[in-house]
Amino acid sequence: MIHRDSKSKQYLTLFRSFIDKVKIIKMHKSQYLIALGLLSIVFVFVNCSENKNKQETKTTADVEKSEIVDENSLFDGKTLDGWAVTEYGTQGPVTVSDGKIVLNYGDGCTGINWLGDFPKVNYEIMLEARRTVGNDFFCGITFPVNDEFCSLIIGGWGGPVVGLSSIDGEDAAHNKTKILKKFEKEVWYKVRLKVNGERISVWIDDEKMVDFAYPGHTLSLRAEVGLSKPFGLFTWETTGEIRNIRLEINE
Repeated sequence: MIHRDSKSKQYLTLFRSFIDKVKIIKMHKSQYLIALGLLSIVFVFVNCSENKNKQETKTTADVEKSEIVDENSLFDGKTLDGWAVTEYGTQGPVTVSDGKIVLNYGDGCTGINWLGDFPKVNYEIMLEARRTVGNDFFCGITFPVNDEFCSLIIGGWGGPVVGLSSIDGEDAAHNKTKILKKFEKEVWYKVRLKVNGERISVWIDDEKMVDFAYPGHTLSLRAEVGLSKPFGLFTWETTGEIRNIRLEINE
């Protein structure tokens, strides 16, 4: 099959050949104008058809690109597929709306657990979270570190505490990872948690909040969140919203 670009070149060559022949045979003026007009119409039609086909091809490519699934995403923005509501017994309702997971206010922890495989080390978790109701932590993340587990607490103990629970039996409010930060309601915060063979590092809105060398220390979970392992998200007497959850594995 001849490519459409080749067809355009053929019509252009034909057009030029026609002009040359007209000069040779000295066609009558009226005949010349009619023939010239017909050939011009054909030429314009071919070009318009090619442009339309190119636009349609581009549109199809754009649609296919928009449908590409992010293989690192742990949340499709529509359902809790891959997750289960953690049965703490104190939890509030868990819903999905407008591209976010809503962990509603409960009598204690409200959370979800990841049901799929999860690495033990050399990975990063990224998500966005915000507090909408309540004054305690709006984003807790339980995660594995080799054969142990730990939780990152964001906004705990009345609202400002960020830290790891627990280290050598001490929770985030009492160990060396504790740092205070003011969190506003209805404001989204970007969270990044990185675990490698030596350190646990945490950034909030690109500000490094935790950089803890864990070898030689014992990591553990508080009893209240023991059901959240191996990987879970939770709140405490607070409504928190979470979106754009991603996992990247670092080889």
